[in-house]
Amino acid sequence: MSKNGKRNHRTNPDTTAEAGAPAPMKNKEYRRLIRPLHGELVQLQEWVKSTGARICIVFEGRDTAGKGGVIKAITERVSPRVFRVVALTAPTEREKSQMYVQRYLPHLPAAGEVVIFDRSWYNRAGVERVLGFCTEEEAQHFLQIIPMVEHAIVQSGVILVKYWLEVDEAQQTARLRSRIDDPRKIWKLSDLDLESYSRWYDYARARDEMFHLTDTGWAPWYVVDSNDKKRGRLNVIEHLLEQVPYEPVKRPDISLPKRQRPHGYQTPTQPLHWIPTPY
Repeated sequence: MSKNGKRNHRTNPDTTAEAGAPAPMKNKEYRRLIRPLHGELVQLQEWVKSTGARICIVFEGRDTAGKGGVIKAITERVSPRVFRVVALTAPTEREKSQMYVQRYLPHLPAAGEVVIFDRSWYNRAGVERVLGFCTEEEAQHFLQIIPMVEHAIVQSGVILVKYWLEVDEAQQTARLRSRIDDPRKIWKLSDLDLESYSRWYDYARARDEMFHLTDTGWAPWYVVDSNDKKRGRLNVIEHLLEQVPYEPVKRPDISLPKRQRPHGYQTPTQPLHWIPTPY
């Protein structure tokens, strides 16, 4: 713990899986624990809507670390009009000619919004740098200027929270093999994933330098042990709720009104295109 009572985010990402770690969480236990957290996320949502707050959450991490699952867990019970997920595709030729962060800025939250980046401007510090999609000079320039960009974002009133999800080598191997063998997951496997798998330590070095240069007082990195996906999701949601000074919004008592009378309405008798009901 840090002296202000919050968890210390400075951990060693390569040693997150300690000996004697608890067994993987069962689904029943996970659903029991996430239910009240979903309720708190709804409270957060209502507070954001009523106050016009702006929250930006960045998710980065190793391939297969579970970013998508965490984001689904956060957004499962809230409105997509408030919690907006941004997952940009590869840049167009026009976007390649722009200042690097320019295409991300229009997606920052307006009043009453929570924007979640499923990968973000930090692509430049990770995949682009490691796989050669940018020059080393471009990567270094990004690492030098992005703390100032994030400072401007925070100074504008946005609550910016950055998470790095980490898995160990054995867990990443198991998850990639499951993508190969499971027809439901094969779409998640790309040529870049396979190349990234072979570059474990190149990614580790790039990650470490990114932490060193962009872990700031106004936008720190929070590292998540995601070897157990369910525990990782719960830990992220609980931590996220701690980062926002939200309060419950008082709501009026609600009761259902009486339904109108049919006044002669009858259900049509003509056949409709109902789907088969085999279940």
